[in-house]
Amino acid sequence: MRRPLIAGNWKMNKKVGEAIELVAALKRELYDERAAEIVVCPPFTALSPIGEILEGSTIRLGAQDLFWEAEGAYTGEISAAMLRDVGCVFVIIGHSERRRLFGETSETVSRKIAAALSAGLTPIVCVGEALEKREHGVTDEVLRKQMEGAFASCGEGDFLKCAVAYEPVWAIGTGHTATPEQAAAAHTTIRLWARERYQKEAAEKLRILYGGSVTPHNIKELMAREEIDGALVGGASLDADAFCRIVKYNR
Repeated sequence: MRRPLIAGNWKMNKKVGEAIELVAALKRELYDERAAEIVVCPPFTALSPIGEILEGSTIRLGAQDLFWEAEGAYTGEISAAMLRDVGCVFVIIGHSERRRLFGETSETVSRKIAAALSAGLTPIVCVGEALEKREHGVTDEVLRKQMEGAFASCGEGDFLKCAVAYEPVWAIGTGHTATPEQAAAAHTTIRLWARERYQKEAAEKLRILYGGSVTPHNIKELMAREEIDGALVGGASLDADAFCRIVKYNR
């Protein structure tokens, strides 16, 4: 059985003091939570102090992005080794906002996955369709193409170290959420792709998260679907009470 993974993506929110206050509240409430694996992904500026605060708790630290080179003249970029150095265990790769606003491509996603894995980080690889693609009935084709590009150079052993987040672009930050049926269908497509590309065992072990306006009010219905293994939470992860309620969705 796949252990649920709940990850909070804070995006470009929270100055260091605010981030410390939020994570301290999460640590108090979720200190020994083990039913789900919990990850928080603050801005780069807050990673180091939050990593120190989380030591000894069951909450894992993640980053929102990384660069594929180990070091060098890449102004403004962050390497996988730098993330490990401040305590990161997870890293989000290929988020739709990175693709849409900053020109992320399947090729760069693939290179970032390789860099993350080489440093011992667990990638949370994001895929998802825009509204026009869903309206044209090509969601499955979009997801398959994105998966193929992202994992083009990834063998089965490395694939087993990754998680995937399905994030319908039309549901991110809009207040709209894919229905549990829509989300489960997309997750099924992703798992079928994995079964075709790798072995059945690898596909069955893959954790696929749903991301797109996840709240305490819809998490239980989403998680009731067999194909949904967790959530990549945006706005609701900025509120300690809301995020804790999402983590404890089954109580």
